[in-house]
Amino acid sequence: MEEKYLRISARVLSAIFTPFYVPTVGFLALFLFTYLRMLPLSYQIVVLGIVYAFTVLLPMLGIYIYQKINGWSLRHLGHKEKRIIPYAMTILAYVCCLLLMYRLSIPRCLSGIIVAALMAMIICAVINVWWKISAHMAAIGEFVGGLVSFSFVFYYNPLGWFCFAILLSGALGTSRIILRQHTLSQVLVGFLVGFVCGILGILFI
Repeated sequence: MEEKYLRISARVLSAIFTPFYVPTVGFLALFLFTYLRMLPLSYQIVVLGIVYAFTVLLPMLGIYIYQKINGWSLRHLGHKEKRIIPYAMTILAYVCCLLLMYRLSIPRCLSGIIVAALMAMIICAVINVWWKISAHMAAIGEFVGGLVSFSFVFYYNPLGWFCFAILLSGALGTSRIILRQHTLSQVLVGFLVGFVCGILGILFI
């Protein structure tokens, strides 16, 4: 019985903290907790709408249609050979989002979130050809790396958020192992990839 509830909790945690929501959460956090909250509300809504459309809505819709066309369940998409097309669709959507942001002259400190997410997605897609890396952990690793990066950009101490993100990373990684979606090494490498991309994409690229 305890194992059953543990697996249910792991599924819920994995569903809530799906990789697609990280860019949107990142933008929302910047608009709520930094001086960017002084930007016009209409501007914030437009930017959030663009990010949500290209990093959540379009990729999830595309993957859902692809899944239904092939008659697959979510369990089938857990196999690395069936993840190639979903990765490709997601990368294409992220590239379109980034190009649109550049065209709209959205500040570099904001578009850097998409750059970091796109880097992590491309690396995960390449590694996935040979090895099933954890996209969930890459996303949360990117979030942690983003916290570190924006602490330099905005000169603030993110210790509270950092501790929360580390604890969440541990819980999410554990849930992926409990569900037998990934091994410990796949979880750790996924987090490392995301963390490095979160720093490079926001601070240096």
